[in-house]
Amino acid sequence: MAAAPQRYREFKMPDVGEGLTEAEILKWHVQPGDTVSDGQVVVEVETAKAAVELPIPFDGTVRELLWAEGDTVDVGSPIITVDTTPGAPEEAPAAPAPAPQAAAEPAPEAAGEPAPAPAAEQPAARQPVLVGYGVSTAATKRRPRKPVAAVPEPAPAPEAAPAPPAPPAPAGDGRPLAKPPVRKLAKDLGIDLRAVRPTGPDGTVTREDVQAAAAPAPEAAPAPAPQPEEAVPGQQPAERPGERRVPIRGVRKATAQAMVDSAFTAPHVTEFITVDVTRTMKLVARLKDDPDLAGVRINPLLIIARALLLALRRNPDAHAAWDEANQEIVYKETVNLGIAAATPRGLLVPNIKDAGRKSLAELATALSDLVTTAREGRTTPADMQGGTVTITNVGVFGVDSGTPILNPGESAILAVGAIKAQPWVHKGKVKPRQVTTLALSFDHRLIDGALGSRLLADVAAVLEHPRRLLTWG
Repeated sequence: MAAAPQRYREFKMPDVGEGLTEAEILKWHVQPGDTVSDGQVVVEVETAKAAVELPIPFDGTVRELLWAEGDTVDVGSPIITVDTTPGAPEEAPAAPAPAPQAAAEPAPEAAGEPAPAPAAEQPAARQPVLVGYGVSTAATKRRPRKPVAAVPEPAPAPEAAPAPPAPPAPAGDGRPLAKPPVRKLAKDLGIDLRAVRPTGPDGTVTREDVQAAAAPAPEAAPAPAPQPEEAVPGQQPAERPGERRVPIRGVRKATAQAMVDSAFTAPHVTEFITVDVTRTMKLVARLKDDPDLAGVRINPLLIIARALLLALRRNPDAHAAWDEANQEIVYKETVNLGIAAATPRGLLVPNIKDAGRKSLAELATALSDLVTTAREGRTTPADMQGGTVTITNVGVFGVDSGTPILNPGESAILAVGAIKAQPWVHKGKVKPRQVTTLALSFDHRLIDGALGSRLLADVAAVLEHPRRLLTWG
């Protein structure tokens, strides 16, 4: 009896990051019938804003994919079933038909078969390992339950007609037959699967069965409007003319939750400063021609990042975190600099670990790699954990400024506006100069107005006179 559980193995959704509870199936790389080997990538999932490829830890043949692309799966839930001994026969019983009532009877000794063959076949026909994921060929041939409940002789008593609503008895482990997504839906809706009338093959409870059981009674309110705002949980509301509904999942879901957590936890303050960055733009042009930096991507963001790192070094109290549980302020020495990157999948904020200790060339390389990796969808959960302060460059979209929301757990975020030629008073005369607006949002529990103003002013001072990169460094 122990052979069946070992043959069909389940691969469960792992926790690919710290504290993650669910992941979305992005793409299956295998299909039922495919051969897989230990370490082979079988599925790509998205969680905590990162796309992660999952390798399977054993060999075999894919029997069933338990979730579809686009489904959100809880960590620990089975996602794929694999036959680890694909060469072995399915062990279908030769003659299950003689006594259908005996098949429904759980006690084998009550049947009283004269020959030992049926008793030997009994464990193979029940196969409890497949409950919830589809039944084997043996179980399919062995369950003539619906013909029995069809009431072939209705003449004696009309009361026999209501018998079909009773769900068939569960097989093997006492649970009704249903796939994991259907079980989760029933749990979310508070529906007892044992009370649901199954309509699927071999008495399997389907998603439609659960939704039908959860639907309100038709006589409750036939005349009034159906009130779509109070639809049963788990049911997709119908789209109205002129609108389009998209499930909240993946990057959008993670970003929304993070922004809500931050906005309603940390009291935000945003300060602005407009600065002449003409000298910084000239420095960028010179660095691009520097042979020592050949092959390194040089842009204004590099100098802005360097300026923020220098300003944090001059104002270390601004680099901190609020520990609510322990009622402590945690001052941090290592700067993990987050860079907001727009990608086809949404906004990602990976960070450069220990950015403050990198040289200009190392920082430039790290920035380039970070953005490239994010846009190619190869950012890992580790790349986005542990950030301490962030830069968001809204200027690339032609925007002058904004009021950015902090990433949860960080003390500050700097928004950089578009750099434009504007009339500016320079050395007593109005001249066209390269000008931008910086906006610094910070956690007012950690940073008061004076400290926040000094931090922002120091960033602006470096960008206005970039020689301070040397004199202040």
